[in-house]
Amino acid sequence: MKQGSAVRWTIIGLIAIATVINYIDRNALAVMWPQISADIGATKEDYALLVTVFMLLYAAGQFAFGRLFDIIGVRLGFAVSIIGWSISIALHAISHSVTSFAVFRAMLGISEAGAWPGAVKANAEWFPPKERAFAQGIFNAGASIGAIISAPLIAMLFLWIGWKGTFLLIGSLGLVWVLPWLVVYRAGPDRHPWVSAAERALILDAPAGEAVAPAAPAYVPGLRQIMSHRQSWGIVLSRFFIDPIWWLFVSWLPIYLAETFHFDIKQIGLFAWVPFVGAMLGSLSGGWLSGRLIAAGWSVNNARKWTITLGGVVMAPALVGAVFAADPVVAVLAIAAVLFGFQVAIGNIQTLPGDVFHGGAVGSLAGIGGMAAVAGTLVTTWLVPVMTGESYAPIFILVAALVPLSLLAIWLAGPIEKVDGPAGR
Repeated sequence: MKQGSAVRWTIIGLIAIATVINYIDRNALAVMWPQISADIGATKEDYALLVTVFMLLYAAGQFAFGRLFDIIGVRLGFAVSIIGWSISIALHAISHSVTSFAVFRAMLGISEAGAWPGAVKANAEWFPPKERAFAQGIFNAGASIGAIISAPLIAMLFLWIGWKGTFLLIGSLGLVWVLPWLVVYRAGPDRHPWVSAAERALILDAPAGEAVAPAAPAYVPGLRQIMSHRQSWGIVLSRFFIDPIWWLFVSWLPIYLAETFHFDIKQIGLFAWVPFVGAMLGSLSGGWLSGRLIAAGWSVNNARKWTITLGGVVMAPALVGAVFAADPVVAVLAIAAVLFGFQVAIGNIQTLPGDVFHGGAVGSLAGIGGMAAVAGTLVTTWLVPVMTGESYAPIFILVAALVPLSLLAIWLAGPIEKVDGPAGR
């Protein structure tokens, strides 16, 4: 496999598949909530509570897995994460109350969180800067594909075997994934037996045809040192402001369709996947664009920041357009445009830890950014029941206002380039 090897693309492909599974698992509750809530006597506020529990433990998991990936590596870190979340979603089948659902949502949140810092770290290790955003786009496209698949798939499984059987069946997907993962991901790119000399040189950004020299000792800051850098604060604040937009639709889109257009589970399955097609296209487009700009001679700093800005320019007006949508087709198309712009931006934002730090700190900063994303999302989660009594327009306008704040954080973050020493050096 060494001749013309492309191990890095196989690895990011497997990570994308894991992300598909991740989103099938996490979206199942939202799709089936109309029936589950009737069966256990739950309310909209109870659903907000379950989202909050998931997000709180998801935040803790981002931080914990960020550090864990830096300690034990990508191979074992991903195996631990996906085995944990597969067991957690299967246990939803035995839930019978809001309390038991909360326990299993907590388990799901902390274990699913490992996918994001793990993917960012794998991306930084396996891809040179010019390919990194596109690789991140492939990973993020997995999230979008998972969201596309989950609504019709979960609706179909629900109609076939009910919500308990559905949770059990989707819980098996991740356990199957672990087997090829452990076979393919044998080591990092510097020691992997399937990686050719040419691919290794490309990954490590060495001149073609030259031997890869041993790397000089890298600057690997601790948590306090990480957050002493202006770039880190820009990344963290940008995630705080922008991620609530994605989670608003991941967590509430099925319920929005049910309440605004009086959809049942079958109709939700027919419509709820459409916006995530826009997200998938945005994931690939944003990564492709910044990679093309770097290949054309742009600095990493300018390529990332202008691509992120383009995503914001698409997002904000599309959110305002969704406010005035009176037809479900128009509504889901407007939301598709929102998620297209979001993924153009977020795919590049998520590459920034790997652009700024070396491998030993990438997972940690990605995890801190993930925690900030959850903190912002929790605010909007509890505002949804309060602000959507008459319509979802107020919450759409609110999250539209977060877009310029996220862009401001990125532009004030300082240069996006490798940090090779303590701040102020």
